[in-house]
Amino acid sequence: MRQVPPTPRRGRLQERDRAVPQRTCVGCRVRTAKSELLRLVVVEGVIVPDPAGRLPGRGAHLHPDPACLALAERRRAFPRAFRLAGPLDAAAVQDRLAVIAARQQDGRNGMYPAPAGLVRDV
Repeated sequence: MRQVPPTPRRGRLQERDRAVPQRTCVGCRVRTAKSELLRLVVVEGVIVPDPAGRLPGRGAHLHPDPACLALAERRRAFPRAFRLAGPLDAAAVQDRLAVIAARQQDGRNGMYPAPAGLVRDV
């Protein structure tokens, strides 16, 4: 009897041989783990960040880096990613990336806010 090789698993394997979901950044077009990207959705013509990944609608993923946002805007990637015609307002995303950059400057985790009760002012 012929042995069939195991089918390759999708995604990258990390600890404990678990596959991690992969997504592509709309700015730089690099495939990365979903947890390292910021999900974006369109709400009434405005691109809004969705860090929890719970907002309805078609999502696009972006590295939390202003360079990737600028590249996506220059390439006009957002209308294609969201499958919408016309210009989209990315001001909310720019604001969110500024907050993330400020948190990374302070040495805190930039993507997600700290849970209540864990932030201590020294």
